[in-house]
Amino acid sequence: MTDPLDPLKRSAKALQKAYEAGDDNVRLQVRAYLDADKALKHADYLYVIARQQNFESWPKLKAAVDARGLPRTQAQERLKIALYLGQKPIVEQLLADMADIATDNLALQIALYDRAAVRDTLWGDPTLATRLIGSRRPILHLAFSRYHQMVPDRTADMLAIAQMLLEHGADVNDAYPHQPGSEEMLSALYGALAHARNMPLARWLLENGADPNDGESLYHATELGHSEGLRLLLAHGAKPDGTNALFRAMDFNAHAAVGLLLKAGADPSDALCGEGFTALHHAARRMCDGKMIALLLEAGADPDALWNGLSARTLAQLYGNDAVAAALANNGSAPVDPIVQNIINVVQDAPHQPIDAGRIPNAISDLLHNLVIVPGSEPVVQRLVMAGWPWDGVDSSKITPVQLAGWQGMPALMAFFLGMKPDLSHINGYGGTLLSTIIHGSENAPSRSGQDHVECLRLALTEGVALPQPAIAGAGRSDVAAFLKEWAAAHPGQVVAYGIA
Repeated sequence: MTDPLDPLKRSAKALQKAYEAGDDNVRLQVRAYLDADKALKHADYLYVIARQQNFESWPKLKAAVDARGLPRTQAQERLKIALYLGQKPIVEQLLADMADIATDNLALQIALYDRAAVRDTLWGDPTLATRLIGSRRPILHLAFSRYHQMVPDRTADMLAIAQMLLEHGADVNDAYPHQPGSEEMLSALYGALAHARNMPLARWLLENGADPNDGESLYHATELGHSEGLRLLLAHGAKPDGTNALFRAMDFNAHAAVGLLLKAGADPSDALCGEGFTALHHAARRMCDGKMIALLLEAGADPDALWNGLSARTLAQLYGNDAVAAALANNGSAPVDPIVQNIINVVQDAPHQPIDAGRIPNAISDLLHNLVIVPGSEPVVQRLVMAGWPWDGVDSSKITPVQLAGWQGMPALMAFFLGMKPDLSHINGYGGTLLSTIIHGSENAPSRSGQDHVECLRLALTEGVALPQPAIAGAGRSDVAAFLKEWAAAHPGQVVAYGIA
């Protein structure tokens, strides 16, 4: 009798053979899941295959395949990911290809808001409402589903399922590890409000006792582009203390959100990046405007506070933030170090000396990375690089400037860095290559003027980076997926079986 796992076992053997032969793309793929200094056995390659199939281990993958067969297991796992990521084209295609795809999978029934199916399943075994399905319990599969974005008329079904789960013992404060073995927990409230941006479900969770102070939700509520989630949390007792929510709201120059947080007790003098780094410093670094400075000063921010010898006004000058520098023109009069002043001159396109990379103060070593994500920063970034600023270093997440430009979808800036011949094989702290980082950014980066992820992909592929098959299959934005398929058809020699998607 044929083993249904044979195709995956053959993939593991092929992976091992290619890895041991020194295939660079395979090494990138394997090391995304395993430590670089680990001596690998065949079981490790099986583990990599299991992780690529969205299972925590080979035994868990084997159990699923034994129960449902390989094609059905793969389709269900792909649908689960697509619902989690909100990949509408993939969800619609999978549902069209396999109409009964969720009949034997409670997690999918829940994530697809199939009220009747969930009711029947729980009637047969009520304990399933609190039993793990993969790494998450049922209420978490509901909270992290983005299906509501595709079927906004199904809110009543979604909330009815939430009520059913609650009546059968589900915990509205349930959470799961961000990564296997991680101590960082993601709550159902975080899933609904911040990940899925599902305000009706977030409201239901709070009304049924979810803790608004879960360490994540308030911070991420500032990223929604509106104040509804923030107001909802604050109305249910969320506290800004210790959350960095104020600083995150300032990342978007969100006056309304900052006003709400200040009114709720956020302290603009709280330090973020070490002693003395106040909200005013952050406003300078994140290109906020004069209105933001007025809000912070009215709330008691100290305009003369120094961080590593730098006032907020000096930091504004380093970032080319003329609005904040002007708003603080009468403050921040501390002497400016000559090295810092020379960098300010570069930023302002004033006469300057070459930048000595070895003498850049540690406090501003991430200046270039921070500027890359600022709209309209291209001229300043180019001046810094031309003056001698290191252009291929990594930030705290091991991301390079060219990867940041690609993630943001900024082709002009990315083309500039590509012209400097960066290391295109670099893997960042999230396990991403340049190509996979661009694809991820196409679905997750905040919208901004001039954004074009397809053009960034074209630039990367023109430079000769490999195009892994998993990247083509995993792209959730229809125009990105179409472009990658077209490129693969036109450049078959660039397509590789293995690599980081």
